[in-house]
Amino acid sequence: MSILRFEDIIAWQKTKFLALEIYKSFKNCRDYAFRDQMHRASDSIMNNFAERFERKSNKDFQKFLFISKGSCGEVRSMLYLALELKYISNEQFDILKETSLTISKLLSGLIRTLKK
Repeated sequence: MSILRFEDIIAWQKTKFLALEIYKSFKNCRDYAFRDQMHRASDSIMNNFAERFERKSNKDFQKFLFISKGSCGEVRSMLYLALELKYISNEQFDILKETSLTISKLLSGLIRTLKK
């Protein structure tokens, strides 16, 4: 069975969850440059995934899964700063970090599948 919509892919669903949680977690952050970068990075994970899936080219999709994976690492790196700067709680950090790690693993699995 082939997947017809990116919305049906668990990895994309997780990227949407992460982006929404990033927006919620940083909505009151007054460091606007930091907040906006977090938004852009989390949006990039989700949107690169969706945009390239729609092109229906496995090679192109694989390339942009790597970009999404890189953005996922950027989010995770920034989460450590956010925690140290006390922009988020330990609980928020744990949830967001674990979600980003899960997404990274899912993206790696998709990349391996597309290489076959």
